[in-house]
Amino acid sequence: MVGIRELKDHLTHYLSMIKKGENVVVTDRGKPIAILHSVDKTDVTATPEEKLASLTKRGIIRLPSGRKKLDLTTKAVTVKGKPLSEIVIEERR
Repeated sequence: MVGIRELKDHLTHYLSMIKKGENVVVTDRGKPIAILHSVDKTDVTATPEEKLASLTKRGIIRLPSGRKKLDLTTKAVTVKGKPLSEIVIEERR
């Protein structure tokens, strides 16, 4: 286990431990908040469908059943009116 400040101060050391196959548990005020581990190459190169299939096979998730096909694409959202950046700047004044 390693605290956030210790991790930031010695990041290179902990990354080398992770490269060797160790897991690092990160804590915030003594409470675990994250686990750092090496990345499996298949995690990085897999398509979203392959990742979902892997999670399903391991029993971590359950895909919805039914006739409707699962759509993993994202669609652009268009909003009318002023850009959000202008609204934020006006609110700050």
